[in-house]
Amino acid sequence: MQLVVARIGRAHGIKGEVNVEVRTDEPELRLAPGAVLATDPASAGPLTIETGRVHSGRLLLRFEGVSDRTGAEALRNTLLIADVDPEELPEGEDEYYDHQLIDLDVVTADGAAVGRITEISHLPTQDLFIVERPDGSEVLVPFVEEIVAEIDLEEQKAVITPPPGLIDDRAEIASSREDASSREDAPSREEP
Repeated sequence: MQLVVARIGRAHGIKGEVNVEVRTDEPELRLAPGAVLATDPASAGPLTIETGRVHSGRLLLRFEGVSDRTGAEALRNTLLIADVDPEELPEGEDEYYDHQLIDLDVVTADGAAVGRITEISHLPTQDLFIVERPDGSEVLVPFVEEIVAEIDLEEQKAVITPPPGLIDDRAEIASSREDASSREDAPSREEP
């Protein structure tokens, strides 16, 4: 199985280094010197990592055969793809690869069917499940502990405890305006 582990950004300096946008929780394993990665577009690779270092919070890589800025710039926006054993699991207990989550049935804690995970969206603050409902519409479910109560790979389901309004129209509106209007309706006392 192939997983996208990074996207090459702009060149850094004049010696062929590039910034990479890391898309794996295991960069020390997937993006280590000596790793051979497939690419998208395929014509750019395969690429072998020669060196890697962190600079100002960004990972910089240099690939064998890329020794100048021109060569590095030619790789911009290329996806780096690692071959991974489909049976391999992430190191953390509550960590999953996207391919393990895609096509899981999503149900609420009381067993009501919500839909099926069709995509995982990786955002800076959290990941989102894109869930296709039986009627074809989509709902976005934040992949956070407070909402996703359980991932059961054997049963092929994700159990969620959604807050009101996430998957239905029964949102609870908590507003100070409501409190103020209810006080206005209450009889008031006159001051002597």
